[in-house]
Amino acid sequence: MENSVSFKSINKIAIPAIIAGIAEPLISLTDIAIIGNVDENSIEALAAAGIVGSFLSAIIWIVAQTKTAISAIVSQHLGANRIHAVKTLVPQAIYFNLILSLFIYALTAFFARAIFSAYNADGLILQYSEDYYQIRAIGYPLTLVTFAIFGVFRGLQNTYWAMKCSITGAIVNIVMDYLLVYGVEGIIPPLFLKGAAYASLMAQATMLCMALWYFYKKTPFNLKLSWNINPRLKPLLLMAANLFVRTAALNFAIYLANAYATDYGKNYIAAQSILMNIWLFFSFFIDGYANAGNAIGGKLLGAKDYRNLWNLSKKISFYAVTIALILMLICGIFYDQIGLLFNKEASVLALFSSVFWIVLLMQPVNAIAFMFDGIFKGLGEAKYLRNVLLVATFLGFTPALLIGDHFGLKLYAIWIAFFIWMLIRAGTLVIYFRNKYLGRTL
Repeated sequence: MENSVSFKSINKIAIPAIIAGIAEPLISLTDIAIIGNVDENSIEALAAAGIVGSFLSAIIWIVAQTKTAISAIVSQHLGANRIHAVKTLVPQAIYFNLILSLFIYALTAFFARAIFSAYNADGLILQYSEDYYQIRAIGYPLTLVTFAIFGVFRGLQNTYWAMKCSITGAIVNIVMDYLLVYGVEGIIPPLFLKGAAYASLMAQATMLCMALWYFYKKTPFNLKLSWNINPRLKPLLLMAANLFVRTAALNFAIYLANAYATDYGKNYIAAQSILMNIWLFFSFFIDGYANAGNAIGGKLLGAKDYRNLWNLSKKISFYAVTIALILMLICGIFYDQIGLLFNKEASVLALFSSVFWIVLLMQPVNAIAFMFDGIFKGLGEAKYLRNVLLVATFLGFTPALLIGDHFGLKLYAIWIAFFIWMLIRAGTLVIYFRNKYLGRTL
């Protein structure tokens, strides 16, 4: 098992996972960059794309936790050489994701106006948000089935297939964004915000088709549904339910941030949209090593190899913090130019630049939190992860935001609150892991 935590074995999973992970936020960043530079109502369109993007991420993150649960169970059974025991579980979990996504689509599409009104959107921003969401929401089944299949790939210690799917999807999105948002004279009329939504749908459909191909051709599983419920389905759904609650708390923090930013004015929510999407991009980038921790950690737990589990935690933390520092350095060098990629409005750029340094400063802390998140998911520690997020959100983030808002700090209040939120998450996970697993290596 010594090779399980070598630099090569970790990066074999982590690097494709990084590339696959950043493809999803890259789609949103592309949408925002292109929409933010249209000539017609660019600030309102940018604000709407940011609000809808945050809500979509919230829903997808919550219901896609079955991906993590599938990955953990498959990797643990792979480590124990019992992969045959989950052959009926995988299709049952994928169909569960499909049914759940259809239900969420029907529910949220019907209440779209009320949902975005709750974000304090009104007028043109509300109308744009509703129109954009009605199209983007069609992609829920495409995305959630794809994510479930990606979970199977990760459990089998392979993130390369997901990477190829994600890269292709990102390329399709970028090309179709340009063609549909701006239009092609005499061939395609400019669709502006709706064009960006259709481009995202095409990207999601492409990723699903490719994921299904790899699933059938490269894995020992299929989609043939057995009506005999696999005994591991209940633990999987219980793990997913704890992760649902955890991710709901996570997204409550993001919702609260966007609701406050919208209330401060359209320039604030436009700047917040850029800041949040860059933060998410960094998060998915660093999260590649968390995916390695998830996959390898579950396998090591299945093999009861606690010494290498401890070594894994040290190595991936080092790699992730290094990446975070590199990202900080690059963004520090191009600090002023980064905002110009997304919008040319001076008032929006001024707000962005005044707060962006906080987003950069918190990246090493984020790296530690995400690493241990990934390891704990692979170990099946969903209940503890749930409790950590509840404490961090309701006893850390929310009071910090309310106090900062009271003193008129506005965007500073939001990002100071996020910094406190991440410090709590990182600190509690490191302490718990050390107390539980260090002794088992002796």
